[in-house]
Amino acid sequence: MKIQSLSYRDPSISPEGPTTTQPLDPEIARVNAELVEKHGQLLYDATAAEILDWAHEHAPGPLVVTLSMENTVLAELAARHLPDADFLFLDTEYHFPETLEVADEVQARYPDHRLVRAKAQLSRAEQDRVYGPNLYLRDPGACCRMRKVEPLAVSMSNYVGWITGLRRADGPTRAEAPALSLDATGRLKISPLVTWSLEDTAKYEEDNNLIIHPLTRQGYPSIGCSTCTLPVAEGQDPRAGRWAFATKTECGLHE
Repeated sequence: MKIQSLSYRDPSISPEGPTTTQPLDPEIARVNAELVEKHGQLLYDATAAEILDWAHEHAPGPLVVTLSMENTVLAELAARHLPDADFLFLDTEYHFPETLEVADEVQARYPDHRLVRAKAQLSRAEQDRVYGPNLYLRDPGACCRMRKVEPLAVSMSNYVGWITGLRRADGPTRAEAPALSLDATGRLKISPLVTWSLEDTAKYEEDNNLIIHPLTRQGYPSIGCSTCTLPVAEGQDPRAGRWAFATKTECGLHE
């Protein structure tokens, strides 16, 4: 019996459907640029509370808090300082079960904040059928683009800025990350934890009885998709376990 070879789509070509963020109103884009120019350096080493209070006062429209569910510090801080912000979780369908459990707990603990669960155009099974199985191994950049970068971009259309969990201590690619900047679409990119260490994060979790991702206590200081995340040895770069099978260090959300 002759076996017909499978023909998969080029992974550089995304599925049909929206993949980008809607342009900002030009006046809001102008205001955002002025805010970064005026306040960016002043907030560079500010506290998380100062940065979020600034965002609540100055942002010219709705903000969204991006949550990887690796920790829930941003959710707690937003509940205290950004009462009107939405929460956004990128559900790649490749997460550890523990990550999804944390997302459910966050939704229950912070009912005043809408939790948006952004998904890719294709389900995991559909992606395997269209692009071939295990795309994350063959082309991790394409997998991240379709399951993280593009869903985030589409979801960001409703907001003038986003709150990220970037920390300078997470590795050399983030060592000089600003607390306030503009992303490629002209939206505010606000990182209130930028000066925090892993120890600062753990202490805040304990002091405030936060939801704990159990894998962070099992050698996973940085948690992404289960297929692309390994535990790291003590003293290693916290992101050393991300895409350990490739030269990749970032998913594209912060590039």
